[in-house]
Amino acid sequence: MDLANQIILVTAALITFAIFAGVLSSRIGAPLLLVFLAFGMLAGEDGIGGIKFQDFRVAYLTGSLALAVILFDGGLRTTRDAFSRALTPALILATVGVLITAGVTGVAARYVLDYSWLESFLLGAIVGPTDAAAVFLLLHLRGLRLRPRVGDTLEVESGINDPMSIFMTLALVGLIGTGLPKGANLGEVSLKLALDLALDFGWQMGGGVLFGLAGGQIVLRAINRLKFSAGIYPIFALALALVVFAAAQSVEASGFLAIYLVGTTLGNNPHRATAEISRFSDGLSWLSQIGMFLMMGLLVTPSKLVPILVPALIIAAVLIFVARPIAVMLSIAPLKFKRGEVAFISWVGLRGAVPIFLATIPVLEHIRHAHTIFGVAFIVVLASLIVQGWTISAAARIVDVELPPRPQARARVEIGLPAGIDRTVVAYTVDPMSIIARRRMSRMPLSSSGTEIISVMREGQVRNTTPADGLKAGDVVMLVTNADTLPSLDRLFAARKTRLKAQDVGSIDFTLSADVNAGEVADMYGFLVTPHERDLTLGAVMHARLGRAIAKGARVRAGTVDLVALSTGDDESPKQIGLDLDPPPPQRLTTLLRLRVGEMLRSIRELFLADPGN
Repeated sequence: MDLANQIILVTAALITFAIFAGVLSSRIGAPLLLVFLAFGMLAGEDGIGGIKFQDFRVAYLTGSLALAVILFDGGLRTTRDAFSRALTPALILATVGVLITAGVTGVAARYVLDYSWLESFLLGAIVGPTDAAAVFLLLHLRGLRLRPRVGDTLEVESGINDPMSIFMTLALVGLIGTGLPKGANLGEVSLKLALDLALDFGWQMGGGVLFGLAGGQIVLRAINRLKFSAGIYPIFALALALVVFAAAQSVEASGFLAIYLVGTTLGNNPHRATAEISRFSDGLSWLSQIGMFLMMGLLVTPSKLVPILVPALIIAAVLIFVARPIAVMLSIAPLKFKRGEVAFISWVGLRGAVPIFLATIPVLEHIRHAHTIFGVAFIVVLASLIVQGWTISAAARIVDVELPPRPQARARVEIGLPAGIDRTVVAYTVDPMSIIARRRMSRMPLSSSGTEIISVMREGQVRNTTPADGLKAGDVVMLVTNADTLPSLDRLFAARKTRLKAQDVGSIDFTLSADVNAGEVADMYGFLVTPHERDLTLGAVMHARLGRAIAKGARVRAGTVDLVALSTGDDESPKQIGLDLDPPPPQRLTTLLRLRVGEMLRSIRELFLADPGN
């Protein structure tokens, strides 16, 4: 009993102090996962804690469970649009990219460590994959907002590249353990081996997809058809997802890919307990990340890393500066990524707990040099978190893939509804610097379709209708809406700073069809169009103002907003138009005069062309 109490005390204390250390470290910009890993080392055998932990079996079991939970949560937060947009580049990076990275790193390990080719490629396979926990956390924790295709590619890649690395690790461990039969023909053995590996990999990926999609539908239907207390749904959903994970693993398919797809299916379909499952999964994912990195830190003995520090750092440098960039350039070169986007994707090849987790497999199988391989993998992860994790924001700014952060509403209150109702009730306090207050909106915009104002409280008085003079700063607005419209509402009610820099124009607040009525949109968003333009579509307004074929990315100022062509058709007319509600002001007086003169000339032309009968 005393031992059990001590284990609980030590575990809870480690997690608590790790969180406090993470909060303090954020002031100097240190990656949070690096802090958890370092804190585990400090608590370990060579640190001030003196805790001896060398149970690789427990580490493997705990790491598998934690990684499954993290991938499930990552799938929940991957939207269908993001998944479809990034699937092709992410899939190539998760297969061909990992293979190239492992190969180049393995060649470096062969000459740096003087290991056999199989052992060297095993090390390359272990450190080859990016880490879902590191990517999900470091891209979102500091509010970093990237170009959609770039951010989505990195997140989806980290979510689906584990099967390739796990397959290569297990295959190479098997080859090292068994070796070639005596007297066997090398050519025949190689051909048979290649065929067997191809079939195994096909089943790993195909089986993972099959289990993930089928299991996702089973979990979704079970949640929608069975009635529980609201608090049971998150536990039930995660338990079923882990059943799918374990079932896939038991037949040698990829359980990690399967549980990621279960999360994606659940996160992109309506069900009884969207908010409950999301909150529960988010908290459990945090606990899994903290626990996994603390445990990996405890598992290593820093004094044993000193003899291999220099060769490990050389291998880390090859991985970061050579292998990953080559893999990215060869993998996504045909996909029309811009040079800066390729550079950023190359740089954010974040390594985390996955390589350390994979490095426990050779130790469990008693492979020669297994402990050294584990130590090298640990140093590579540390180097990645320090060098890459610490510089993500700066790298995004340098290569121009960072977008202005989305404003977040600080005063949003969600009111829970009974499970099974696919709606949510929220209350906002109107911020003086919000779009709602500055444009005095009285209706919710088109992007928030399905949203209705229930009541408005102003100066202590509750009204069931929106005031005729629109919403003002300090008003408390209660709305009923769909869960997927909350980000749009946050952007409307949150405080916004005026953007002054020209490079800040990459922000699109809302996306509309080019066929919507310009006058209706202008009224909703509080900007001006001419009387003639009120009867036109947004696409026609852009044509009238630009007077030429419209290319993707073309912008035109309409009063106090920018209309941006997000996609165009074969006839070079816009199909989707984005609204930038806070465009930076014109940088020069001549530009401002040109815009104002253009608006005056359009008004005069419409006046002379107007039908006299009207």
